[in-house]
Amino acid sequence: MFSKYTTAAPEVIAREFNTDAKAGLAYTAVEKNRAAYGRNELEQNRFSIWRIFFRQFASPFVYLLIGAALLAFLLGEHLDGSLILLFIIINTALGFHQEYKSEHTVELLKRYVVARARVMRDGKENMIAANELVPGDLVIIQTGDIIPADLRIIRAENLVVNESPLTGESVPITKTSETQKTPATEVYQAINLGFSGTTVAEGKGLGLVIATGRASVMGTVTKLTTETKRASSFELGIHKLSIFILRLILVTLTFVFVVNVLMKGANMATIIPLIIFSIALAVSVIPEGLPVVTTFSLSRGALRLAKHHVVVKRLSSIEDLGSINVLCTDKTGTLTENILTVENTHAHEGIDSAAVIRYAALASPFLAEKNKEPNNAFDLALWQKLNKKEKKSAQNASHLQEIPFDPERRRNTVLVKTELGEELISRGAPEVIVNLCSHLKSEEQREVLAWMADEGAHGRRTLAVAKKTLTHAPENMATAEHDLEFLGLLSFSDPLKPTAKSAINKAKHLGVQVKIITGDSAEVAGTVGHQVGLATDSKDVLIGEALDKLGDKEKIAAVEKYNIFARVSPEQKYRIIELLQKKYTVGFLGEGINDAPSLKIAHVGIVVAEASDIAREAADIVLLHQSLRVVIDGIQEGREVFANTIKYIKATLASNLGNFYAVAVSTFFIDFLPMLPIQLLLVNLLSDFPMIAIATDTVDKEELRTPRSYDIKDIALFATIIGAVSTIFDFLFFGIFFRLGPEILQTNWFIGSILTELVFIFSVRTHGLFFRAKLASTLLIALSGMAFVTTILLPLTAFGQRVFQFTLPTLPHLTLILGLVALYFVTTECVKLLYYRFVNSKPIGA
Repeated sequence: MFSKYTTAAPEVIAREFNTDAKAGLAYTAVEKNRAAYGRNELEQNRFSIWRIFFRQFASPFVYLLIGAALLAFLLGEHLDGSLILLFIIINTALGFHQEYKSEHTVELLKRYVVARARVMRDGKENMIAANELVPGDLVIIQTGDIIPADLRIIRAENLVVNESPLTGESVPITKTSETQKTPATEVYQAINLGFSGTTVAEGKGLGLVIATGRASVMGTVTKLTTETKRASSFELGIHKLSIFILRLILVTLTFVFVVNVLMKGANMATIIPLIIFSIALAVSVIPEGLPVVTTFSLSRGALRLAKHHVVVKRLSSIEDLGSINVLCTDKTGTLTENILTVENTHAHEGIDSAAVIRYAALASPFLAEKNKEPNNAFDLALWQKLNKKEKKSAQNASHLQEIPFDPERRRNTVLVKTELGEELISRGAPEVIVNLCSHLKSEEQREVLAWMADEGAHGRRTLAVAKKTLTHAPENMATAEHDLEFLGLLSFSDPLKPTAKSAINKAKHLGVQVKIITGDSAEVAGTVGHQVGLATDSKDVLIGEALDKLGDKEKIAAVEKYNIFARVSPEQKYRIIELLQKKYTVGFLGEGINDAPSLKIAHVGIVVAEASDIAREAADIVLLHQSLRVVIDGIQEGREVFANTIKYIKATLASNLGNFYAVAVSTFFIDFLPMLPIQLLLVNLLSDFPMIAIATDTVDKEELRTPRSYDIKDIALFATIIGAVSTIFDFLFFGIFFRLGPEILQTNWFIGSILTELVFIFSVRTHGLFFRAKLASTLLIALSGMAFVTTILLPLTAFGQRVFQFTLPTLPHLTLILGLVALYFVTTECVKLLYYRFVNSKPIGA
C-alpha cells in the first residue's frame, strides 16, 4: 500500500530497500532486490506456441470439416474421414508455420522499442531498460517521461505530473518532495509520490522506487501504458467481406441441397454424401488463407522495414502507412542533419560576442546535472565554441532553479550562481526574448528581428539570450522574467540531409504531400522548404498566428494550399492535422511530449527512437534512424503489402466463386457428384500454396503511384465478372466430359479447376498485360510450378487413382484441357483489360 510512504522520510524508505537516498542502489544489491520483488513488468500475453496452435482451429470452417470427418467415420467411410483429417492437419500446419513466423517477428521487433529509465546506481547515472528497475533504485524523471515505477519523490523542480491514466482527472498535479503529515489514502492525495504509467508534464525530479510491476498502483488495475489500439479500415473491410461471403455461400448451398433432395429423394444414401460434398464445396470457396496472407505480408513487410531502421509496433499500421497521402513532419533531424554549428553572433551594444555564447551555454540544462557532454544540438554547438577555461567555469556554476523549454513559452530560463552572483538567464526565440527586455528601444527591437530574418533567409536558426542579476533567489522564477538585459543573438547552421531532396521527389512520385510543421521562424522554415522543393518561393509559409485568424473554411483551404507552417504551437499543430484529416489520410512524425496529441489523432503516428516516452507510446511506428527517406520507403512498403493482399482476395474470390457455382449447379443435371469431397479439398489445398505466395510478389510501379483505398464494391464487382468467366469455362469442362462417366468428369474437371486457378494468378497480379508486368516473385513461380506438375502427375499415379479415385487421363483429354486453360487465360486477360478500361477506369489507387 502506497499510503505509508507519503508520511515516511526518504532516509527511512531508503533503509527499507537497502539503498542510499543520494547515491542509489549498489550494484551488488540490485539482483538481491530483484529476487525479492520481481521484475518491473506486468503479466502480459506472451509468445506462446500452444496458443498459436489452438488458434488454427478457431474457425467455423474447420469445425465444419471436423464434423464432416466424424460423420464419415460414423458411416464407415474411413478413407474419406482420414483424408479430411489429413487436409485439416496440412492446413493447420501451414497456418501455424506462418503465424509462428509472424508472432516471432513481432517479438523480435518489440526488442527494438524498450521503455527506458535514467537511474543513479553507486552514485553514477545510467540509462537502463525500465523493466530492470527494482525497489530502491533512484530514478531521474523529466518532462515527457512516463514514470516507470511507483516513486517517492525526493527532489522536485517545478515537477508537474499528469495522473489521468489513474485518476481520470485531466488537470496535472504539482508534486513535492516534502513529507506529508497525514497518510494519503487516494492517489490524488499523494502529492509526494509518482505513479507508474503517469506522465511528467513539466519540470524534473528524482524519485526512489517503492513498487514495481504488479505491486505498483497501476499494476493493481492491470494497466501500464496509455497506448490506444485501433483497427484499420482495411481490417474492418475484410471482416465485412468475410461475413458477406459466408452468407452468400450458406444461402447458395442451402438452395442446392434442398433442390438436390427434392430431385433425388431424401434417403441416407444421397443425403450423407451430399452433406459432406456441401461442406467440402463451402471450404473450397472460402478464402481461408486470407488471415495467413495478410499476417505473412505484414510481418514480412515489418521485417523489411526493420532492416531500414523502421520498427512497427502495430502490424496493421503498415497498411495504414501505405494509405498516407499527406505526411506532416518537423524539418529538424528529418530534412536537416540536426548537427548545428554556431555561424554568426550579433551582440548588443556594449556586449562582447564571447559573452553571448558563454551565457547561452550557461543556460543549458545539462550543466545542472554535471554531465560531461551536452545533450542536444544547440548545446553541443555552443560547447564547441567555448575554450577550456570557459568550459570549466561553466561546469563550476551552480544551477539553482530551472524552467525547462516549453513550445508554448518558446524559451527556457535558469537561475545560476556564478562568480558574479545569482543570475537569471533566458534563451529562446528572439521575438519572445526581446519582449522580456523592457529597456530595448523600438528601433533596437526592429534591428534584432531584421537580423533574425536575414539569418533565417539563409536557412539558419536563431537564438536570443538575455540575463538579469538578482540579489536573492525568487520564490517563482516565472515572475522574475522581466526587465532583462538583452545580450544578443546567435545563428546556427543546420545542413540538409543528403537524402532530403530525393525523399521529397520520391514522395511526389508516390502521391504523398509532405508538409513541414515547425516551431522555427518563417524565414528558416521557408528557406529549407524551398531548398528541398516543397515551395516555389521561400515566402510561401503560413505562421500559426495567421492561421488562427482565419475562418473555418479559410483554414481548410489554407492547410491544403501551404506546405510549410512556421511558429506553430502544439495546439495549432493538432488543429492542422485535424483539418487535413477531413480530406486526406494523414501521417505525423513527431518526438516531443507536446506532439503526443497530434500523434494520437493522426491516422499513423511516427516517432524517432529518442522521442519522449509518451510520444513513443502514442505512436504506431518508431524510426531508429531519423530520416524522411525511411518514412517514404515505409509508405511504399505499406502499399506493396496492400496491393498483394488485394491481389490474393481478387484471385481467390474470382476463381473460387466461378468454380463454386459451376460445381453446385451441375449437381442438378447428373445423378452423381461432379467432384468428390476429397477432390474438392485437394483442389483447395493445391491452389492455396501458390495463392499464399502472392504475399511475396513484386508490385508494378503504377500501383504505388497513389494511395490505395479498400474498395469492397470494386472487389465484389471484379470477382463477379471474372467469376462469371470462370463459371462459363467450368461449364465447358462439364459439358465436354460429363457424358463420359463420373471418374472421367471428376478427374478432368479436377485438373482443369487447378490449372485455371494457377494461370489466373499471373493475370490478376497486374492491371495491364501480364507480359509487361514485373517478373513474379521466385516463390510464387516455384510454388505455382510445383502445383502445376503435381496436378498433372497425381492422376497418373496409382496412389492418386487409389486414394483420390482418379482415373488415368488420356493424352487427347490432357491436350484438350491445356487448350481450354490457355483459352481461359487469354479470355480473362481480355476481360480484365476491358474492366480496368471501361468499368473501373479511374487511376490506380484513386
